[in-house]
Amino acid sequence: MDGPLKNLLVLDLTRVLVGPYCTMVLSDLGARVIKVEAPGAGDDSRKFGPFIEEYSAYFMSLNRGKESIALNLKDKEDKKIFDKILEKADVLVENFKPGTLEKWGYGWRDVCKKYPKLIYASASGFGQTGPLRELPAYDMVVQGMGGLMSVTGQPNSEPTRVGTSIGDITAGLFTAIGINAALYDRKKTGKGTYIDVSMLDCQIAILENAIARYLSKKEIPKPMGSRHPSIAPFEAFKTMDSHIIIAAGNDKLFEKLCELLNIYEISNDEKFNTNSARSKNMDELKVILEKKLSSKSTSDWISLMEKDKIPCGPIFNIKQAVENPQIKSRNMIVNSFHKKIGEFKTAGNPIKMSNYKDSKTRGDIPDLDEHRKKIIEEFCN
Repeated sequence: MDGPLKNLLVLDLTRVLVGPYCTMVLSDLGARVIKVEAPGAGDDSRKFGPFIEEYSAYFMSLNRGKESIALNLKDKEDKKIFDKILEKADVLVENFKPGTLEKWGYGWRDVCKKYPKLIYASASGFGQTGPLRELPAYDMVVQGMGGLMSVTGQPNSEPTRVGTSIGDITAGLFTAIGINAALYDRKKTGKGTYIDVSMLDCQIAILENAIARYLSKKEIPKPMGSRHPSIAPFEAFKTMDSHIIIAAGNDKLFEKLCELLNIYEISNDEKFNTNSARSKNMDELKVILEKKLSSKSTSDWISLMEKDKIPCGPIFNIKQAVENPQIKSRNMIVNSFHKKIGEFKTAGNPIKMSNYKDSKTRGDIPDLDEHRKKIIEEFCN
């Protein structure tokens, strides 16, 4: 892949999701990624469904365009190979349990002495410090401990996980951000950096309105379904045939909505004439709006609201979301290739950059240890 990170060598010691997502982003931005996997088994996610024949679509969706070599970092000969690659690497990314790489002689304190320009990024459940540092964590563990599940779902519902692994993905993205910042810093200082990203920290970082409400007002937010806690109308409403999202985020938009629905008089009602008032009377407002919205289908209302530039939208299932012409026009479904199963479609890169082409294809998907011979010849001879 061409991109701003072209000629950057990333040594990828990650597996499953948080780390592979980070290194996939770096690969999409042009970096060369060499993925080091455990001999015999490889990345755990190679065994995660869904499968195409015997190949994991989960693994393939995260590891396109990477090279694979299987190395046992406790084995003397494999460590020699790893050391040769590490000598040339710009970035090392790992998501082992804190302390693991130190046992093998590859902790930050050891590595930075030999390679002072290396950028070394660790993504873990709870970070490298603190009382929980040694505990394992999966996505749902940090969604729960980070407060996210407490504000997700319908009022009085059972605890509800966000429908994607946002605990892993946010940590992967923050790690990629940290790496890019460290690359810029290295240009200025000539020095490498150690980056410590905690999945739990990242959940706290994205709580936005919920954490603001607690820290400023000592209010403990609860699940509100699709509703926003401080903007109205800003939720899903029933129509004749399904639901519509309406996000009239200011008084002017609310006036336009009322005019479209032929209920302009309520925009002057003291219960609804400001966002603050509407937020206090959400239940009553919803009844009024849904009474009007029930007269037409979601698609009819969207057509009318789009003409008036009122923010709105349908609630798509995954098929509808992926096949949306807007998504296709933005090149958000791209092709990779696996030498046995052929073409494989996956999500594209949402970062569009004027100086680089957003290709419709990505690099091939590696089998375990597929690039061993090539890598050894390049780095060890």
